[in-house]
Amino acid sequence: QVQLVESGGRSVQPGDSLTLSCAASGSTFNLYNMGWFRQASGKEREFVAAIKWFGGQTNYADSVKGRFFISRVNDKNRVYLQMRSLQPDDTAIYYCAAARSFTLKVEPAQYDSWGQGTQVTVSS
Repeated sequence: QVQLVESGGRSVQPGDSLTLSCAASGSTFNLYNMGWFRQASGKEREFVAAIKWFGGQTNYADSVKGRFFISRVNDKNRVYLQMRSLQPDDTAIYYCAAARSFTLKVEPAQYDSWGQGTQVTVSS
């Protein structure tokens, strides 16, 4: 099982940019597809972005497509979420997750390991 720790969450203003990081340890990192999810207060955890184990394929939720960018550096056991044009609706706890699967997954139940989350707050 891979262990994940997110960092980089901040309180920012609308229109700002922010990059989140996820550090992995434990099982072989490059065997896992990686995803970012978020959970706003009172809402279900929702898919944000995912990236294949080799980093060549990505998938994004419609709400963030064109604004967010997921990437990974396997040699550093790191996955990133670059966010721009942040909006109040982006306010949530952001979670890094790992899945051992052949295809990218968008449901939380399909992921095997989770980080503790990092808070992103977008407000004026």
